[in-house]
Amino acid sequence: MEATSIDQLSFEAALAELETIVRTLEVGSEPLDNSIELYQRGDRLKRHCEARLKAAQERIEQISIGTDGQPAGTVPFDVD
Repeated sequence: MEATSIDQLSFEAALAELETIVRTLEVGSEPLDNSIELYQRGDRLKRHCEARLKAAQERIEQISIGTDGQPAGTVPFDVD
């Protein structure tokens, strides 16, 4: 499974691979060493997906800051 660098995966591809890893680990048929490697890759995939989601959210909305310097809400992302 490690053939593709996680950084090169789209969100959808990373999520699909993560789901496959979870199903494999749930079955419990893999040897311990392989299960550990799968778990580690799954953790990296999870972090990659979270980062991609966060980046997408930041592109969609921006935090507006009030006059007191505290977050006052969000505003839609302005493409222009």
